[in-house]
Amino acid sequence: MIRYYAKVDRKLKELEEPQLGCWINISPPFSHEELEEIAQQFDVPLDFFTDSLDIDERSRYEREDDVRLIVINTPILNEAEEENDAIYVTVPIGIILTIDHIITITAYGSPVLQLFLDGKVRNFDPSDESAFVLQIMEQTVYRYLTCLKKLNLKRNLIEKELYDSSRNKELKQLLSIEKSLVYFVNSLSANELLKMKMKRTDFLNIRDDEDKSDLFEDIIIDNSQALEMSNIYTNILNGTMDAYGSIISNNLNITIRRLTLITIILMVPTLVASFYGMNVPLPLEREGYAIYVIITVSIVGSLLVTWYFQRKRLF
Repeated sequence: MIRYYAKVDRKLKELEEPQLGCWINISPPFSHEELEEIAQQFDVPLDFFTDSLDIDERSRYEREDDVRLIVINTPILNEAEEENDAIYVTVPIGIILTIDHIITITAYGSPVLQLFLDGKVRNFDPSDESAFVLQIMEQTVYRYLTCLKKLNLKRNLIEKELYDSSRNKELKQLLSIEKSLVYFVNSLSANELLKMKMKRTDFLNIRDDEDKSDLFEDIIIDNSQALEMSNIYTNILNGTMDAYGSIISNNLNITIRRLTLITIILMVPTLVASFYGMNVPLPLEREGYAIYVIITVSIVGSLLVTWYFQRKRLF
């Protein structure tokens, strides 16, 4: 789906045909033939489009003649989430800067670009390409921070449930959160390197614009903060899972020990009764009160064994 947008009277308006300084947004569904046509129409290398659709593409930038490509990874909700899959995954957004237009392309619906389409980003103007790119990067960082807060909140809720019962369901949910954090750490690291390199090489040509330079610096700082939060949450989660693994193992050992002690205690009356099941003469065998003696000895023996175990703090 290829759509054209421009700012008219401070409102984003969809256009029938591309015009100078408009924003061209390519979102699914679309075909390879459509990409070839738009690549020829705007004189953009086809690789710039195909590379942006590769989910494993790392954040980077590239220049070919007067066309520039920026690939940045952003988090989205994993709609095909299964039991052990990550809750969030990161996918690339391709930002292509031509002389007259700015083109964005993604293989998945991007919540970041949707904010611009819904008019929720202030002072957004697609004709100012450098400001537009900075705003996309800024909203991407905010998206990471929002997702991190949601993951941390969900982790806290799961931990409270694990206090009452250690079930596999909660542990699998923690594993899904851990996978999401791994995606975040890798993508945020790549995004940070990309932004620092773009700033050093002045890829957006904003070195003489103090406001944009300050905004870019703030974006880099926010990205570093998101990366630090991801690492902290990852370490906390790893420690939590290790602790619960030890707790579950310790609870299992305690349960097995208690069952073993109960078995030993029950062996005492079994041992006494088994003597009088033998086919040999035994004391008190023919007396009428023999059964009471056997029961008494069994109970006293069991109580003595129980007292001994309690004294040794085995119960």
